[in-house]
Amino acid sequence: MTGAGAELVLRSTRVITPEGARAACVAVADGRITAVTPHDAPPPPGARLVDYGDAALLPGLVDTHVHINDPGRTAWEGFATATRAAAAGGITTVLDMPLNSVPPTTTPAHLAVKRDTAAGRVHVDTGFWGGAVPGNTGDLKSLHEAGVFGFKCFLSPSGVEEFPELAPDELAAAMAEIAGFGGLLIAHAEDPGHLAAAPPADGSVRYADFLASRPPAAETEAVALLIRLARRLDARVHVLHLSSADTLPLIAEAKASGVRITAETCPHFLTLTAEEVPDGATEFKCCPPIREAANQDSLWAGLADGVIDCVVSDHSPCTADLKVPDFGAAWGGIASLQLGLPAVWTAARARGLGLPDVARWMATAPAQLAGLAGRKGAIAPGHDADFAVFDPEATFTVDPAALHHRNPVTAYAGRTLRGVVLATWLRGRRTAEHGQVTERAGKLLERTAPPT
Repeated sequence: MTGAGAELVLRSTRVITPEGARAACVAVADGRITAVTPHDAPPPPGARLVDYGDAALLPGLVDTHVHINDPGRTAWEGFATATRAAAAGGITTVLDMPLNSVPPTTTPAHLAVKRDTAAGRVHVDTGFWGGAVPGNTGDLKSLHEAGVFGFKCFLSPSGVEEFPELAPDELAAAMAEIAGFGGLLIAHAEDPGHLAAAPPADGSVRYADFLASRPPAAETEAVALLIRLARRLDARVHVLHLSSADTLPLIAEAKASGVRITAETCPHFLTLTAEEVPDGATEFKCCPPIREAANQDSLWAGLADGVIDCVVSDHSPCTADLKVPDFGAAWGGIASLQLGLPAVWTAARARGLGLPDVARWMATAPAQLAGLAGRKGAIAPGHDADFAVFDPEATFTVDPAALHHRNPVTAYAGRTLRGVVLATWLRGRRTAEHGQVTERAGKLLERTAPPT
């Protein structure tokens, strides 16, 4: 393809394509990529040329794990603020988690409320997960038909009363139902028995006490249960926010034997370590927890080996007053939506990894998870013209007050990161530049094809 008829051409010496980094021009028409041509190719007549020089042109990131909390807990976040932060951070597609909003996305009627709340407020393309909770198995197929991208469940308490966990028999019933119509189950995988047996962190300001309260065995047991059920039911299952590297051999063996299981991890597990968390610093609290440096090394190895498929934020914000110094009482969640790309790049670069790796983990693989491959997550003809323009050499120091999240609370405060998002393009429209969001162009997405 030559890009004839293109309205826009973006040029860079570092275009991150599925085949790797190359000097190229990317032609765009009607919001889609029409061609990727040589760097010295002249733009088609009438096309606007934007030359980014040596700045990297990545596919717009796809973040499939975002807690927007709207409606009901909009003081914690909200569609306008979360998607503005996403756009500023090079993210062009987000999927909203079904809990922490009131009502949760557990019925078609609740999904309609969520969509009505989001309509006209999103700066990036936005889709929705449904929820699998006790008593709603009969609603799952209708939610699927209404366009949710899959179904989240908890194996242990979620922290909010509107979204209870599934007992093992309820999990099996939900998984069987979802497998029956070809859907996807995504799971918070911590075993409640191991959590109940661990020493509680109530009243403690010591991070070591909180870490002991969420032992690696809780993740290992829960992942083992998911694998057993997925194998028996021929179900498709995804493990959310993988924290413990002890689970990796189980997942690797399951994949090798044909179990349809995938897994994600998060920027905070790849960039922050238990050893550096100060006492009382509950902005670092999340569940499962940030673990030790040696565990982090193993997570990176799991990414490199393909055992872990993707890296997504698990952006789970709250108001500042809920981050009390008590690790037992503080809300658990890391606010990082705008910072994921530079955080991961800082650590990946230090380990000798490249931008094609980061694009694969943070754009291509999440798009595949959600069934958006062919439309999102790659700089290739036919895909949406979604781009993150990135200076991989620049550095900046994180100032929480300068972020677009609703509440200025983040574990990255004061940290110097490498890599600056210079601009974000959504379907051929420049929606953010130099940290400022210039246009609200997001659309609400529905699942339109079976996940691959």
